[in-house]
Amino acid sequence: MNNQFDIKNHDTRDPNPWLAMYLDNSIPINVLTKQALMRDNNSRSTRYLLPFIKFWSKISMFFIHIFKFFFPKFFNSSKALHRILAWGLKRFVSPDANLLIFRHFHAGSEILEFIAKNVDGVQVTTSPLKPYDFNDVKDDLFLNHDLNLYNFVIKLNSELKEKGLGIQKQNTLNLDMISENQFNHIEFPKKWTNILDLRSAIELFTPFYQLFLTANDFVRASNSLQLDETVAIYTTQILGTPGHLGLVNNKHPMVPTSTYTAAYRLVLHGLATETLHEILVNIKLGRSTDGIMTPDAVSA
Repeated sequence: MNNQFDIKNHDTRDPNPWLAMYLDNSIPINVLTKQALMRDNNSRSTRYLLPFIKFWSKISMFFIHIFKFFFPKFFNSSKALHRILAWGLKRFVSPDANLLIFRHFHAGSEILEFIAKNVDGVQVTTSPLKPYDFNDVKDDLFLNHDLNLYNFVIKLNSELKEKGLGIQKQNTLNLDMISENQFNHIEFPKKWTNILDLRSAIELFTPFYQLFLTANDFVRASNSLQLDETVAIYTTQILGTPGHLGLVNNKHPMVPTSTYTAAYRLVLHGLATETLHEILVNIKLGRSTDGIMTPDAVSA
């Protein structure tokens, strides 16, 4: 950790808010993820670049929205989009932000597989997305992530309805698919150009996402962020712990929100995924029966 998160540097007259969040253990989250997120929140990019990038992003999205209304089929190329994303991630995004982005696909894939393997009476196959380097991004990674979420919800519930079943609490959990350690990603670039924080990167890439995808793909991608609550409900039904729903902030997808807030909600989506995954890790390692560790267990 940086010295900025060392308790020895705490100034009672000027407390660091990210030091407070780093020390706080009110929600479960992977330690390395938490460190990366707090450094990212406290970075110069977040403080000085993000306000300007957010302004540029919203203006760009407004004009792209008008352009796509009159020319809906222009620039529709997922392949071109993902090549731009891979290039941008490699050359301009910070190591901390890249770590958070790449971890998200692994954690999300494992959560869906956990649900599929712990619902009695159904056989739902999943399509795990586990990128390890920037070349993996080029295979329509982000678009397939959104498609996987919707297809999983559709396949699971259609089979449950067909068989007259429901998701029930499981006394014995299958946690074989949950990784306790890191996901063995590549060493992310640390060149002088790799400065963009997570939110700046998302804000910067969102207009490209809107431009190169069809209207249906872009709106579906934006609304998929609210599937956090849907996935969390499935998980809490399996675990028998409805209180975990309090960790979800994106709210239910039956009431979609504006695509202009997609970047902010994407960060919330990532946080919800990380906390839900850490709950399953804690249960697998026997740290707790419900995935929420006590302060004593955290400090130990």
